[in-house]
Amino acid sequence: MECPAGCRHKHRDGDEYRDLLNRLSRIEGQVRGIKAMVEEERYCVDIMTQVMAVNSALNAFNKVLLSDHIHTCVVENIERGNLETVDELCGIIQKLMK
Repeated sequence: MECPAGCRHKHRDGDEYRDLLNRLSRIEGQVRGIKAMVEEERYCVDIMTQVMAVNSALNAFNKVLLSDHIHTCVVENIERGNLETVDELCGIIQKLMK
């Protein structure tokens, strides 16, 4: 599969890779559970409670990914003199905080 123009990659070590995939698998399971709740016509508040749990899990995933990004990609880019990465980081933090 080809990347669109401007596509970038980051190699992740085994532990980081497994942690991110495990988190995403749990989130995927939670979303499937919410779908089942809707199909079973479960009570709205119970469904919303599960949606809040998914949102919390996604926020936790983003925190881990952001920390990894800062410690690796951002540091490496700054060391290479690419200060544009700071603007990119500020932009993504602003979007995450909406």
